[in-house]
Amino acid sequence: MKKIFSLIKRAPKRMTAAVVMLLAAIVIPATLFAYGPDRPTYTMEYPADHVTFNSITDNPVVGDERNFVRIREDVAGTTYGKSVNLVPGHTYDVEIYYHNNAATDTNASGKGIAKDTSLRIQMPGEVDKSATANINGYISASNATPGTVWDTANAVNTSAGDVTLRYVPNSAVITSNGKVNGKVLPDSLFTTGTKLGYDNLDGTIPGCTQYSGFVNFKFTVDQSNFTVQKQVSVDGGKTWVTSATAKPGDSLQYRVIYQNTGTTEQDNVTLSDGLPKGINYVAGSSQMANSVTGGKYAAEKDGLTTTGLNIGNYQPQGNAYFKYSAKIADSKTLACGTNKLTNVARATTSGGWKEASVTVTVDNSKGESCEKTPTCEKDCTPTTPTTPTTPETPSTPPTLPETGTTGTVASLIGLGAIALSLSYYIISRRAVMGR
Repeated sequence: MKKIFSLIKRAPKRMTAAVVMLLAAIVIPATLFAYGPDRPTYTMEYPADHVTFNSITDNPVVGDERNFVRIREDVAGTTYGKSVNLVPGHTYDVEIYYHNNAATDTNASGKGIAKDTSLRIQMPGEVDKSATANINGYISASNATPGTVWDTANAVNTSAGDVTLRYVPNSAVITSNGKVNGKVLPDSLFTTGTKLGYDNLDGTIPGCTQYSGFVNFKFTVDQSNFTVQKQVSVDGGKTWVTSATAKPGDSLQYRVIYQNTGTTEQDNVTLSDGLPKGINYVAGSSQMANSVTGGKYAAEKDGLTTTGLNIGNYQPQGNAYFKYSAKIADSKTLACGTNKLTNVARATTSGGWKEASVTVTVDNSKGESCEKTPTCEKDCTPTTPTTPTTPETPSTPPTLPETGTTGTVASLIGLGAIALSLSYYIISRRAVMGR
């Protein structure tokens, strides 16, 4: 903080205002801006001399009037505050206080009477997981200073998914000392706003706590949610598990369980269940149990393992059980070895889809599809090869006598070559010796 103030002191005067605004945005907590705008404040002993709303800081009923939007869970014994945690299926009560702070003695001249006073509520319809909804209230008057004041209450979604906020019809009611007490405000409260008043809902409110009042409305928290489970039985439906072992050709039963765990009705729920290669659906075996069938299984049309089936509409906590039969392929069809056959069931609703799976493990190591090891009709033990015999070195062939013309010619050629070599030698010696 010392560095921050040092920075302000060193900043040129023309930049000081901008620096202060920037630092204020960094240092001042956002909660201080839950109401607005920044405006002069008053006390019960010293009220305003003009029309202004919710600016008294020591109101004996509500305390600081700038915090005029408050919220609580709609349960006996709970108190209003600035924030609540949203729980699907629960209802909440929002309270807005309004008070023209003009002194009573300004009413006679008309100076202190508010004109065209209206209230508008801003509330989101959807709140994402882990997000905070701001419920804003705006009070306006055509002759007030400032013209509009506002405040915020927070609703925090701590549930595991997105939620929907739904206004409870006709729950917006005004409480006043005047004739408007108990009036139901129109739905325009949540759009363009609606007029407040004392004798009539005409926007006219004199100054003083006598003419102040409350507006309360309720909303519920809805959440679209559901579960889907997948199970298999290898003993004819006696026990249901999420994984099993079986043999080629065995019969199976599959079961898919859907339940609406949300707070809203889910229409046109669709189930599908794709079978893996190696498991075949048994035609005509589908059955379903729900509230329509009285909780007992009744025949259902085929299609779950192909196109999927629409199983109807379900209120919160409504459910359905769907089962069918299937058969594992024979050993010749399955791959040799261990086959892990997994199929996935899917439930689809207006709130999205979810899946669940089971795995059946089939040992086909001795199946017909496995390759056979070749066998020998006779003894197939290989014999040890004998060491090869080293061939004998042939003896020098005998010299044959030279006879006839061929020998004579060879002799003459040999003598000629010797004589020619001797002649070249003599000539070369002379050349060396200079002769």
